[in-house]
Amino acid sequence: MILRRATAEDAQAIAVVLRTAFRVSLPFLPELHTAEEDLWFVREQMLVRDEVWVVEVGGGAIAGFIGFREGWIDHLYVHPDWQGRGLGPELLSKPLQYRQTRRLWTFQKNTRARKFYEDRGFKLIELTDGAGNEEKEPDALYEWRP
Repeated sequence: MILRRATAEDAQAIAVVLRTAFRVSLPFLPELHTAEEDLWFVREQMLVRDEVWVVEVGGGAIAGFIGFREGWIDHLYVHPDWQGRGLGPELLSKPLQYRQTRRLWTFQKNTRARKFYEDRGFKLIELTDGAGNEEKEPDALYEWRP
């Protein structure tokens, strides 16, 4: 396993992980975007706005990624084939090493993610009805403090 900073050349692989994780791990969400839109989002939004790190496995395949910025963790996804193998904690360690308060959103129905974050010291600070996200799915705001 290799953890490294993402580059523009990683956009396609990141988009595949994002799309696959959404479809397999979050089947309750509506499919709002095409694969091309996912790639545009990764290339033009995520890699521009966030510090993005990827984890490589088995010969350089990207199996997961994390995107974060000042005060926030915006994305943490691991390909379903690689979940439960320690990649999530490895990715999460990157923004937490800066020892600053971090917030993140996850869906209320995503019980696996909620447990993952709670097990690592994140505290639930707000539940919403989902009106503020594009999926219109109730979500949960978590916070981690050093």
